[in-house]
Amino acid sequence: MTAIDLIYQQIKRSRRYVFERKDFDNFASYDQIGRVLKKLVDRGVLMKIGYGLYTKSTINSLTNKPMPTNPGGTDAIMREILRMRGVDFEMDALTLKSINGQSTQIPASIRYKWNPKQFNRNLKVGNRVLSKRQ
Repeated sequence: MTAIDLIYQQIKRSRRYVFERKDFDNFASYDQIGRVLKKLVDRGVLMKIGYGLYTKSTINSLTNKPMPTNPGGTDAIMREILRMRGVDFEMDALTLKSINGQSTQIPASIRYKWNPKQFNRNLKVGNRVLSKRQ
């Protein structure tokens, strides 16, 4: 089997939605992994969301552009990334009230707060941007 087949099968079998480039180190060399990931991004199997970070995706039938496959949406992807990196984060008060059942209002987007010394990157999933300035 080729490296692209091995990495593709690994992605399809995984329950995770976010992957790092180093997750595939045992399949091929660094350069070859980069080429394979680029091919998978071009095919719409993966979306690049940041330096060395990728998420599973499918092609949207209406826009013909890739979109994340995580059932929790972009906010679930953001939380998965922060947990993967071991970053302690907090959600805004309105979101916490909604989750705890203290409010019937559902926030349009969730804002996160964390120590920028722990995580100092800008990530983009579709139109949603996660940055330290939130």
